[in-house]
Amino acid sequence: MSEERGVSGGSLLLAFLAGAAAGAVVALLTSPKSGREMRESVRSWARRSGAGDAVDRAVRVVRDALDGTKEG
Repeated sequence: MSEERGVSGGSLLLAFLAGAAAGAVVALLTSPKSGREMRESVRSWARRSGAGDAVDRAVRVVRDALDGTKEG
């Protein structure tokens, strides 16, 4: 169905990641913690979760998908 409207998988993934990032920003801005406390919480969460690795993988997938659409 998404192919019928001209929406590629890469575009869909990019839109999902952009929405997730926007939600994270809103959550951080509306948090009752101070800036210092929030930064420390985010750092410790990122270390525990391996979020940096996930972001790197997601960026590679999106780039590969976009490169594939340019060639095809």
